[in-house]
Amino acid sequence: MSEPQPDVVILGGGLAGQTLARHLLLDTDKRILMLERRDEIPWFHQKVGESSVQLAGHYFGKVLGLESYLLHEHLMKYNLRFYFPSGGRDNTRFEDYGHISIRPFSNVPSYQLNRNTLEAEIFRRNRESDRFTVLTGVKDLDVDIVPDGDHVVRYRTDAGPATVNTRWVVDASGRNRFLARKLGLRMPMPIHNDTFFWWVEGTVDIEKLTDRTRQEVRLKKERGTLGHLPVFLATNHFCVEGLWFWVIPLQGKTSLGLVYDSKVHRHEDMNSVEKANAWVFKHFPLFARDLPQRKVLDFGTIRQYSHSCERTISPDRWAMTGEAGRFTDPLYSPGSDLISTYNTMIVSAIQMDDPEERSRTIETYEQMMRALANAYVPSYAVSYDCLGDEEAFSLKYAWELSVYFIAYVYPFINDLFSDRRFLLGFMRFFSRLGPINNSLHKLLSDFFHWKKSQGMLAPQGEPIFFDLFDIGTLKEAEKFFYRIGVEADEARDALFAQLGPLEELARFIVAHVTSVVVGDPRVMENKAFVEGIDLRADGWPLDDLRRRWQEASSIETKERWMWSFDPKVMNRFRHMPADKPLPLAPTQVGEMAK
Repeated sequence: MSEPQPDVVILGGGLAGQTLARHLLLDTDKRILMLERRDEIPWFHQKVGESSVQLAGHYFGKVLGLESYLLHEHLMKYNLRFYFPSGGRDNTRFEDYGHISIRPFSNVPSYQLNRNTLEAEIFRRNRESDRFTVLTGVKDLDVDIVPDGDHVVRYRTDAGPATVNTRWVVDASGRNRFLARKLGLRMPMPIHNDTFFWWVEGTVDIEKLTDRTRQEVRLKKERGTLGHLPVFLATNHFCVEGLWFWVIPLQGKTSLGLVYDSKVHRHEDMNSVEKANAWVFKHFPLFARDLPQRKVLDFGTIRQYSHSCERTISPDRWAMTGEAGRFTDPLYSPGSDLISTYNTMIVSAIQMDDPEERSRTIETYEQMMRALANAYVPSYAVSYDCLGDEEAFSLKYAWELSVYFIAYVYPFINDLFSDRRFLLGFMRFFSRLGPINNSLHKLLSDFFHWKKSQGMLAPQGEPIFFDLFDIGTLKEAEKFFYRIGVEADEARDALFAQLGPLEELARFIVAHVTSVVVGDPRVMENKAFVEGIDLRADGWPLDDLRRRWQEASSIETKERWMWSFDPKVMNRFRHMPADKPLPLAPTQVGEMAK
């Protein structure tokens, strides 16, 4: 008696493929065949991409049922934290660096993941099901897509050539990008970044890279802002213009990596462990206290890693997930988020039997997949240079994090990214943010280069410790995590209500940048100027903002713009006092969303 044919063939046994298989096994009755070209799962080399954020943390923990395993065998992550060298200091000690962060742990947990052990555990659980079959060492793979029938998958293993028929083919082959190559769908992304990464033995505890005594470390006054949680649990980013250096803790080892804009930094300067260490010691000297004594466990490099795809899911019953389809950049750790959202939509589509319903829904899913990936692009292609300035970066990240909490995490933790009725309204909401998002990234890049031209980067003085929740609209956005079990209509209305706070934050960023450029803090309370900021404009060139301020300031008026949080929150970046705060008043959503 012949073996039953699989319902789904998954090409690739990495994180994207294993999590998709796990999701299908938990939520459907489908039979799965996984084909992996390597001889072993997971690969023996250490795998990069360990940092997760809230969306993926929820997917791995709650959707895939791995929460207890993750908390026992991996490290709970303490947010993303960013560090900046201080002007006038030698930066050989941890206390020399300014911090941009959020102090409390997130209500939605995320994890620092040893990819090899995680993938091995998911693989072990998948193999417990009699609906899951895996073949390794697969060669000569070919697929015939048959829109009106079963697809034909041909391959060869040590046992010889074989052919199977299947209703669905999902490409999770990573950078091999099997289906994108075969179907001629590969597209470039306007991101030109490279990375070099390596792993060392033990935990690099950055807080201990100091001249302070153990007691002085415990009692340092900065804890009033930073809190008492161990900062080594974070994904720690050490930043300069167009580059960041990651320090990520794993069980028994530490992941290190340089990610950089290839238009600003040369790959040849950091394409080996020796060169990378030397580069880090020069620009972030505190690591010379620790890394020379560490045993190197593995290393790797990827050049020009970003790529796109014309389509990643089709009514013809094929799809792509993970790096087989689209990949942007590791800043903010979005890779696992895209796997999570893509897998969620793919599983939903696979469960649909009605061809017309499936076709309509898949077109909506494809629009969503493309929009969610492309919304990251300005962050990486336009304003990566802001990594060289604490002030510009804080504005950038406050905006990006607000959008992420509201538009990514909130719908996902409510299982709404597979609800077509919700997604149709969501895309209208998302399209409202698109022009603002693009314009803000242009403005912040211009602001960074203006500050650079004025010699205003790395100001002299004490390091700056900035809790991003001091920007009140971001703190309110995080509260969306507590709204669970909402219906599609309620969720859509809640999202549109958040346009007001998001637009207030956009106005605040434009007004603050203008106040710095023209050297006049009165910009922040001038109602004519703030109210006149056109949030639908295609950018805000600095010269136009100067001109608009001259016009607004020439009009005598006692009307002042009222913010919902302290607008002097950014004064610390020029070591200015924040006394005599401007008047506060609740911002009305209707007024802000004009």
